[in-house]
Amino acid sequence: MPKFLIADDHPLYREALVSALQPLFDKVKIIQSDDLDSTLEALTNNKDIDLVLLDLNMPDCDKFYGVIRVSQDFPQIPIAVVSASDSVEVISKVMSLGAKAFIPKATTTATLADALKYIMKGNTWLPEGIKAETLHQEPVSDVAKRVGELTPKQFQVLKLLQDGLLNKQIAFDLNITEATVKAHISAVFRKLDVNTRTQAVVLLKKLDIVE
Repeated sequence: MPKFLIADDHPLYREALVSALQPLFDKVKIIQSDDLDSTLEALTNNKDIDLVLLDLNMPDCDKFYGVIRVSQDFPQIPIAVVSASDSVEVISKVMSLGAKAFIPKATTTATLADALKYIMKGNTWLPEGIKAETLHQEPVSDVAKRVGELTPKQFQVLKLLQDGLLNKQIAFDLNITEATVKAHISAVFRKLDVNTRTQAVVLLKKLDIVE
């Protein structure tokens, strides 16, 4: 009996996926999550999940952080990234970061089911017209590994540092104390092996796509 996790912040899309997949997989069990925290919690509490369908732009998953965290924390679980952003650059990035499939949100139900069955056998799957040899895949970078060590809250702080916010502003935005912000920043510096805000921001920018 297969067990899937659908990680997407749009409840209507999750329910549509559940309705579409249930008739195509015998006795399938489907768990749902709507942000990165709930996704990591679901994966931690359900060791028998066979596959995760991960929305690329779910809350706290931007800059590919969701793919990085899930692939590094749960390397045994295949990730099928589901996204409307289907440029070759995006597909290359998610596949290089550990995803086993990239499935455009416009994919038909039948094709989606075939893709999931295919990657559950240990294969990788790409949309029609995209060949693996055309992707500019690189090994998972040291930057991605270091960013993957950040907690979701630390990653939020790092993004606000990138936006140029002061500690007081970050504290207000995240509804935490300035002391907590400082503790998060210290942890970010340590995990990223940097000494300044500028160095941290420059490192984070390396995850951006160069088109």
